[in-house]
Amino acid sequence: MCGIAGIMTADGSAPDAAALEVMKNALLHRGPDGDAVWISGDTGLVHTRLAIIDLETGDQPLFGPGGSVLVANGEIYNYVELRDELMGFDFATNSDCESVLHYYQNHGLDFAEWLRGMYALALYDPQERRLVLSRDPFGIKPLYYALIDNGVAFASEAQALLAAGFGARELRDQPVGELLQLQFTTGAHTPFEGIERVLPGETIVIAGGRIVDRRRRAALPSGGPQRLSETAALEALEVALTDSVDVHQRADVPYAMFLSGGVDSSAILALMARLNDTPVRAYTAGFPGTDAADERAHARAVAQSFGAEHVEVTFEAADFWSLLPAIAAAMDEPVADYAILPTWKLAKVAAKDHKVILSGEGGDEMFGGYGRYRSLMRPWWLGGRGMRRRGVLDGLDVLRQADPAWRDGIAGAEAVARTEVRSRLQVAQAVDCADWLPNDLLTKLDRCLMAHGVEGRTPFLDPAVANAAFRLPDSLKVKSGLGKWILRKWLEGAAPAAQAFAKKKGFTVPVGEWIAAEGARIGPLVAAQAGVVERCRPEAVTALFTASGKRELFAAWTLLFFALWHQRHIVGAATEDDAFEVLG
Repeated sequence: MCGIAGIMTADGSAPDAAALEVMKNALLHRGPDGDAVWISGDTGLVHTRLAIIDLETGDQPLFGPGGSVLVANGEIYNYVELRDELMGFDFATNSDCESVLHYYQNHGLDFAEWLRGMYALALYDPQERRLVLSRDPFGIKPLYYALIDNGVAFASEAQALLAAGFGARELRDQPVGELLQLQFTTGAHTPFEGIERVLPGETIVIAGGRIVDRRRRAALPSGGPQRLSETAALEALEVALTDSVDVHQRADVPYAMFLSGGVDSSAILALMARLNDTPVRAYTAGFPGTDAADERAHARAVAQSFGAEHVEVTFEAADFWSLLPAIAAAMDEPVADYAILPTWKLAKVAAKDHKVILSGEGGDEMFGGYGRYRSLMRPWWLGGRGMRRRGVLDGLDVLRQADPAWRDGIAGAEAVARTEVRSRLQVAQAVDCADWLPNDLLTKLDRCLMAHGVEGRTPFLDPAVANAAFRLPDSLKVKSGLGKWILRKWLEGAAPAAQAFAKKKGFTVPVGEWIAAEGARIGPLVAAQAGVVERCRPEAVTALFTASGKRELFAAWTLLFFALWHQRHIVGAATEDDAFEVLG
């Protein structure tokens, strides 16, 4: 896991070395183990390294046939198999990323079709005089670019581009509307004017400092649900999950996992325990003294059943108010998902002993776990409804001007995902994989872990698992009122202590309780912030923070996050103090 950045100029001049240095410094938290700036002709590349595989010779840039040059962020999990297929080729390192250069030589711009992993990479080809940017199909690793006066600049984080003067600290209306209503943003546009995302699975070709080609690799298999028996599905699932967790453990440094006690993370633990000779270390967050469901006792029981070392991390009201500004600062791509809170602190604790964490993100999307999926599948007269029809602020009379366009990005994803052969459930899963997954869950995991120099790996987001799961019959995903039915069935045998079919409360963070306790104090501060005042009625915002309803307090949390994010990334305020000081 690393940070990458670079510039290609349009007029052939050398890229600005000072700007490259600024971007490097802005990305050092992603790669504390080494850094480099490489410049040749019209192109400059930056790399900051978090050493995971090939600790001795894996420094980047990497150099390949024909003078090609690569900087990469992420892991190519099938590098062992790729190297075996490249028998006879000379390798200068043992890096998992070096094989990319040889596959590019052999297959040109289709090279990414052979890669299994999480990655955002930049490859410079001096013979074709082009720069290639590519991102993994699920969008696990981030990559952004800006069209500048004299070419194109790119970086692993938007804040690095802004620090170098690329893009602008000015907000686009559409993404901000999405953020306030959805808690994340969709599509190619970031909230920052002039900064775009390389989309999941996208490869962009830049020549002469201009984008000349784009191509896209799908994360999910095509086709509708297959006819498959429960026995056959379980057998296929066993093979796919075992294979995925096995390759996701490829590392030359110690690794651990995040354990909630839920189905997804319990499945990961079951497989890690099976595949490792030494005890797995599992980290679990809890919220003592609140009404939130505390998962620590159940997670502890699951961990003990596998002989795992269990580390419990508490997150309390004092953490909320003291850490939130720093967390908002790390989330340069804004995600108002309260799961950023425990993820941040878990990463901070885990970083003392580990550089790699396996996590259960993607299990709900692959196996149909969300309650919104079950609702979508019911007819309307039984309470069925479409996904994300109501925004966070809808009906609360907070916005100065309601804008229904906040849902346009989701509607566009629905139109793309809908095919003649896909079921309604598959369409919903595909919609979530298009935006919710990369722009909320995976952004949360990336920024919260990388802020502490930790790599997050997601075994459910793997081609082997997607091929085994996405085309399962709907009845093996949702059954008897439960989502992830086939995964639960597998877990029932693999980890009885996980109680796969027991009813559990959904994961929640008690932000409403913490805000309600300080609402009279924090509400006016949020209501007075420039970014909030521009879009919301201050008196209505203040009222949210003293309300008692769950909807109102959830909206208050969203506006609190936005206010702190705006202060850091638009106003440029420091975030070393607690939330009251930053907003005061």
